Formats: sequence, structure tokens, C-alpha cells
Amino acid sequence: MILASVLELWSSAWRAGLTMLGLGSGFALVLLVASEKLKVEVDPKIEQIHEVLPNLDCGACGFAGCGQYAKAVLQKPELIGKCVPGGPDTSEQIANILNLQVSDSGPQKRPIVHCRAHTSDRTYYAAYEGLPSCTAANALSNVQACKFGCLGFGDCTRACRFDALHVVDGLATVDYEKCTGCTACATTCPRHLIEMVPFAHENMLTVACNSRENGKSTRSMCKVGCIGCGLCAKQTDIFAVEDNLARLDFTKFEPTEQTETAMNKCPTGVILFRGATAPAPRQPGKKSTAAAEK
Repeated sequence: MILASVLELWSSAWRAGLTMLGLGSGFALVLLVASEKLKVEVDPKIEQIHEVLPNLDCGACGFAGCGQYAKAVLQKPELIGKCVPGGPDTSEQIANILNLQVSDSGPQKRPIVHCRAHTSDRTYYAAYEGLPSCTAANALSNVQACKFGCLGFGDCTRACRFDALHVVDGLATVDYEKCTGCTACATTCPRHLIEMVPFAHENMLTVACNSRENGKSTRSMCKVGCIGCGLCAKQTDIFAVEDNLARLDFTKFEPTEQTETAMNKCPTGVILFRGATAPAPRQPGKKSTAAAEK
């Protein structure tokens, strides 16, 4: 009697197992057929483009990652050249994959920090004890006297994936040997001090200030700020003063005697070179290193 019950249970278990096995196999077959029928063919050129990209997913191209950019550039070849970290070599490889010619897109852009004030150059209201973040500090009005200067808490350095920015004595400083021009630092700075500039030359002249205060106010807050005196604009038309601030037209810049004179006449030394081999910024009242050697 007991043996018969055991055999009956065993038989039922086998039937149930076989039924489940049959159902599972059926579902697997259906899924296999569906996957083949609904499979989206990937253009092999997308994979080839993806392989030549740096695969940093930095977003400089305007897309979330290299995979999305590879698909987009296949559909719109005019997007060639948007991969800033890859540079001209990557653009040329993509063009070869697509059997296209790459047009000259002009000088590559690199960041310039429009501030040269280190900790000792600035006037502070009180010691900041909040979150070590430029965004957090910028929300307060009493961090430092100049509301246009570098806060120096390193939001840009944390945004950079290439270790190309460091805060040196309170000032964000670009390492142009490592910089790829990915734009992450420029989009992160809450005071918009970092500008992406076309580097037509290895070193570019710039006005390292962003203050719109009048000259007297600027002098009271910073030793090396632009006072809007206009001496630079009197030397060459690549400079113009607006809202108490001198600005340089980077597209017109050439290292000429006039630009050298404009730099040396700046009373606060705020006009200086930025780049991989840029000379050290001169002190106010002194000539540049290049001029001193002539």
C-alpha cells in the first residue's frame, strides 16, 4: 500500500517535471525565433567608429557617450570633429571609415581661466567654513570681496578626467600638456571664469580677469585685477574695454610689438600669456620676460 503511494507520487512528479520541461523548451524556442525576427542589425561602421574613439564618455561632443556619438556621426557626417579629446587624428580616422574628406575646422580650443589672483592677492571678508565647493561658496556673498574671482575650491579640477587642472595657491591652473579641451571645466565653473579659446598659437595672450567693477573698487579688492584703464586698447585694436573690463579678440591675436607693448603697459599685469610654454606672469610695473630679454 505504501509502496503504491510512493510510486504514484513519483509518477506524478515525473509528469509535472516533463510538463515544465516541455513548457520551458517551448518558451525558449519562441524567444529564440522572436529574437531572430526582431533583431536590429547594427551597421558595422558604427562599431568601427566606436573603436577609433577614445571611449572616455566625457560628453564634449554633445552626446552622453562615445557609443551615441558613433551612431550620430554615421547619420550626420557633419558631426565629425566634435570629439575634442580625440583631436584631428580621430576625425581623420572617422572620415576614412566614411570615405569622406575632413575640412579644416580651425585651431583647437583650450580653456583659459580669466583670473590671475592667488590667495595673497585677494581681499577676504571672513574665513569660509562651508562645503569645500565653488558652487556652494558662490551662493554666499561674504566669501571674498571680489564676486568675479576664482573661488579656488576645485569644482573644475574634480570635473576634469585628465588631471589637467589643479588649484595652485587658491587659483585654478590649467596643465596644457594634459588638457584635451573637453570643456568639462568651463561648464562646471559657477562664475563662468573659464573660457574655451581657439589656440592659434602655442601660447595665447589674454586678460586674466572677469571683474566688472570700476577701477577704484577693483584695486580695493584685488592687486592684479583689470581696472578698465584702456591703455591696452590704445596700443592695438584687438583689445576693447566694456563694462570696466578689457577683453581681447582671440581670432585677431598675433604676437606683435603692439601686443607686447599693450601687455607691458598694463598697470596691474593682468594681461599675460597662457599655454604649454607660456612665460611666468610679470609683476605689475615690470616688463614681461620676453621684453626684458630684447
